[in-house]
Amino acid sequence: MKLLITNAVVFDPQSAYHRKKVDILISNGLIESIQLSSTKNNSNSSKVFDAKGASISPGFVDMRAALREPGYEFKEDLISAANAASAGGYTSVCALPNTLPITQNKSDIEFIKQRGLELPVHLLPYGAVTKNTEGQEMNELYDMKQAGAVAFTDGNKCLMHAGVMMRAMLYSKIFGGLILSHAEDANLSAGGRMHEGKVSVNLGLKGIPNMAEEIIIARDIELARYTQAALHFSHISSKGSVELIKKAKKQGLPITCDVAVANLIYTDEALTEFDSNYKLTPPLRSKTDQKALWDALADGTIDCIVTDHTPEDVEHKILEFEYAAKGMIMLQTAFSLLHKYKPATIENETIINALTTNPRKILNQPSIKIEAGSKAELCLYDEKKDWIYSTENNYSKSINSPALNQTLPVKIIATINKDKLYKHN
Repeated sequence: MKLLITNAVVFDPQSAYHRKKVDILISNGLIESIQLSSTKNNSNSSKVFDAKGASISPGFVDMRAALREPGYEFKEDLISAANAASAGGYTSVCALPNTLPITQNKSDIEFIKQRGLELPVHLLPYGAVTKNTEGQEMNELYDMKQAGAVAFTDGNKCLMHAGVMMRAMLYSKIFGGLILSHAEDANLSAGGRMHEGKVSVNLGLKGIPNMAEEIIIARDIELARYTQAALHFSHISSKGSVELIKKAKKQGLPITCDVAVANLIYTDEALTEFDSNYKLTPPLRSKTDQKALWDALADGTIDCIVTDHTPEDVEHKILEFEYAAKGMIMLQTAFSLLHKYKPATIENETIINALTTNPRKILNQPSIKIEAGSKAELCLYDEKKDWIYSTENNYSKSINSPALNQTLPVKIIATINKDKLYKHN
């Protein structure tokens, strides 16, 4: 494909063209050249796409999404998830291993990689750390790494056995692997329906204390100190977690972390109407925790923002709050919701870095910059254009989102990936 994108405003803090209006010539999946839009372009490009002043950035990377296939295609499949991701500005999505069967060997990884070849996003599979994610016996991580696994996690199951966690970290260190930690002490969170606090008391629901997360984070920080192995904390949610990770980073430990969109934009007060769309793992925390998360994103303690996209069908979600499954779909709306709810003190550069540069660096993926010679994995979005998120334009098979039928800011116009232009009306 030869494509000329005209009148696009670059939004890439890594690029020399940051905040400048340019014309970008793409050829065979690479950025061939960039010129200021005021310069006459003599390209014989076969295709021209006028961005009309919309912004262009590197494509987003999601480090945490439950794509459901194989086994749970009635909730989501790889095609619907990839289409939702592309419509949300993503060009790469990491697939959690909690499928049926669980992604835990070489052939499972190869299945995900093969299925992703013709999709509009790159699928980056995670392998399960332990057999059947039961937390007892370690899987053959190196074989999965060789097959294309980008990291290892037991998904929403905390690896409670400290010895197994330590051995996984030591083993992955040998071949440059990465372990992701879902920090949740199952003994403290058992039976919990939401964050433990004033709201849970008022609603009469059993709460999940911040301590359930923080105890595991403190443990795993000490394991990282002992092993000197790379460790990534997934979807942290509390002020105490932020403080522990900030201290560990200052001590030079090889630790990174991410936060889910929902924990940035909502709090436990959203549950007062018992809307099961807000029932999540980790739970929505207090306003104090929420502020700490935004502050940690701003100061670099939190490296990445993830969607934590978790499709659930109506039978598992639309029922009494106590029995409803946990999770929220987010791939298509994450960027818009971040812009809608972010504090005025948060710079757009912070959001973009957390969605593009940082996850690629953590996952050892090639850097994408808006410069000549870089891969053309790009996202075009219009900050001045609002859109209505509805069941008609929802690409996911599931509808478990409180944002449905809302008017949202910032419309994704198109993504460029795998030498193709994907337009999103």
